[in-house]
Amino acid sequence: MTVIAAPVTAKLNGVLPPTITGGGPGKAIEPVPGAVTKGLLPGQGQLEKIASNFDVKKLLVPSWGSGEIASTGRPDVVGAFRFMCSAGQVLRDDPIVFPGQPGKSHLHQFFGNTAANAFSTYGSLRTKGDSTCNNILNRSAYWIPAMLDGKGKVVRPDYVSIYYKRLPESSPECQQMGKACVALPRGMRYIFGYNMATGEADHFYFNCDGPTGKQAWYPDIVAAAKECPVGNRLGAIVAGPNCWDGKNLNSADHRSHVGYPKWNDRGQLRCPDNLPYVIPTFTLGAWYSVDENLDRSGEWSPGTSTWSLASDAMPGMPVKRPGSTFHADWMGAWDDETMKTWMDNCINKLLSCNGGDLGNGTQMRGDPNFDWVAHPRLVDIPAA
Repeated sequence: MTVIAAPVTAKLNGVLPPTITGGGPGKAIEPVPGAVTKGLLPGQGQLEKIASNFDVKKLLVPSWGSGEIASTGRPDVVGAFRFMCSAGQVLRDDPIVFPGQPGKSHLHQFFGNTAANAFSTYGSLRTKGDSTCNNILNRSAYWIPAMLDGKGKVVRPDYVSIYYKRLPESSPECQQMGKACVALPRGMRYIFGYNMATGEADHFYFNCDGPTGKQAWYPDIVAAAKECPVGNRLGAIVAGPNCWDGKNLNSADHRSHVGYPKWNDRGQLRCPDNLPYVIPTFTLGAWYSVDENLDRSGEWSPGTSTWSLASDAMPGMPVKRPGSTFHADWMGAWDDETMKTWMDNCINKLLSCNGGDLGNGTQMRGDPNFDWVAHPRLVDIPAA
């Protein structure tokens, strides 16, 4: 049963921690090994374990049919775990920004947990819903602004790629980058990419993939579309944070408990001093088949009929250049043992794991409905 953590009266850096659902009332929360272990308040550290309500073994198969072990990721210095997702539900919901308020958000394209909606919590995600990402071993919820075609339709991505990566915990660079390399805590959630509150636009880009497209890092849809004819795919790619404060699963702005490293004057990549724990980051790429409704002139002004994100035109705000507001939200809900397996093997043994390969000779069973083309590709914009 999902419950709400007991009220917290102590302040952290002068700010009351936000309420987090899924923890036991008034109980000490389990710390993340290697991170902060003392002084944790309810709703910090990580939420209590929720056992999976399915047979984990039935959702695993020998990797690539033979049980082969994934190859080393060297000369790369990070371990990698990758898989594909299909598009899921399209809702005006955001369980992080507007929890319990259906219809309050701009339109989002969800993938991962098929039951994710405005009321989702760590507890509900762990116990309900199927998954469009291989299978329910990963009931996490991922969502991005819906892609609109300018003609009254939502363009659903053909597929979404997810790529987790982090230094192995034994790497000396973990102590150079921060205090330690640690696992993702249960109940973690955050938003990354364009910041709707500040207007900062970082850590995302657009691309084009296909026989006649030109691959590059484009700042928005307008620039990418010019080099992406029909017959190719437009990609929207965003990289998540890899630094954490070691305590909080959420924050008032849903961002400041996590962040990104920067290069110092000695050429070292360092996490901010207040975010010293290195967590697995993930890169998310949503890929869309291009059609004639995507204006390819490379020019844009308000009123141009072309593809745009639902977040590019917000009530009471000037219309933004298409794609310039790209961002993503994530609420983790992995089966504990499955996440530990890919962390222990793919990440900490510096392997290159693809297709849900867990790095130990087993692999997440694939979604039998997965295809490289969205079905359907276009859907109606739901009523507000």
